[in-house]
Amino acid sequence: MLKYLDSKDCTFDILSLGEIMLRLDPADGRIHTTRTFNVWEGGGEYNVARGMRRCFGLRAAVVTAFADNPVGRLVEDFILQGGVDTRFIKWVPYDGIGRTCRNGLNFVERGFGCRGAKSCSDRGNTAISQLKPGDIDWDEIFGKYKVRHFHTGGIFAALSDTTSAVAIEALKKAKEYGTITSYDLNYRASLWKSIGGVERAREVNREIAKYVDVMIGNEEDFTASLGFEVAGVDANLSKLDTANFKAMIREAVKAYPNFQVVATTLRAVKSASVNDWGAIAYCDGEFAEAIHRPDLEIFDRVGGGDSFASGLIYGLLSGESIDFAVNCGAAHGALAMTTPGDTSMAVKEEVFKMMKGGGARVDR
Repeated sequence: MLKYLDSKDCTFDILSLGEIMLRLDPADGRIHTTRTFNVWEGGGEYNVARGMRRCFGLRAAVVTAFADNPVGRLVEDFILQGGVDTRFIKWVPYDGIGRTCRNGLNFVERGFGCRGAKSCSDRGNTAISQLKPGDIDWDEIFGKYKVRHFHTGGIFAALSDTTSAVAIEALKKAKEYGTITSYDLNYRASLWKSIGGVERAREVNREIAKYVDVMIGNEEDFTASLGFEVAGVDANLSKLDTANFKAMIREAVKAYPNFQVVATTLRAVKSASVNDWGAIAYCDGEFAEAIHRPDLEIFDRVGGGDSFASGLIYGLLSGESIDFAVNCGAAHGALAMTTPGDTSMAVKEEVFKMMKGGGARVDR
């Protein structure tokens, strides 16, 4: 298993690097017809840190950047409510209209039945997308404060031509100070489209992969971001031989022997409201499969993969077996998709109950 820094020597158990947007949710309606929005915060990398703080009680912090205006301060307030430390936020002066920098917005429909979930992001020219190497004092973060686990991902790396360089800078510095690193491939075609497409995504992610201890993604992520393909993929994972996924993971570990853990979620989308859900993880030459949950009912699927990552990392940080870690991740991800918003509202006891096969009877 992974060798973590001693908890008592570190200020933080988990530090995430990424963009945090203001999510505007029309609840049961549609973006283009609603008159009201519920407001949340969310971001692929941040969701992992927040889940580990709120669900699992670990010490979490985030590195990000905001335009210093009321929208940025609103997102900061949400982060504080989630218990995530904000001392490493970079605040950028706001010019009054967003010409020089702004904060990202993400409009999200949950979907239902035959109508899939849909998002419309407004994130161009954001403060975090302008982050450059040298802007963050990583020696202070990893050397002075000390961090047990550092997490970032493919969404942050795709924000601009400079953010991928920042990710590499941070991962290298984390490794220098003995911090375990993880990366969620999280391929988004819309983000890579204007900066070189899938070819650029592979170029960037193949370089980043050299500095990653724990690699996370689904089968589409591994194919688009690293070029590893899963043979025999069809539309229904309940009929899929997971040996094909294991073969892909072995190929990835052979190409990147620095990968100590590789984990992938398994999802078959039967409708927006019903998915098959599972996961596989690799560690020390062995595979572990999470309990497969066919016909899992979905309320809001956004953030399910991030909550899988936070549960998985919690298990690794706790020194538990890879079987425990992958089942913890899968259970946490499943629970996160039963509530609205990007972030998890689950509590640790619910995760452990689900890992043991607990059902949905009323708790009294």
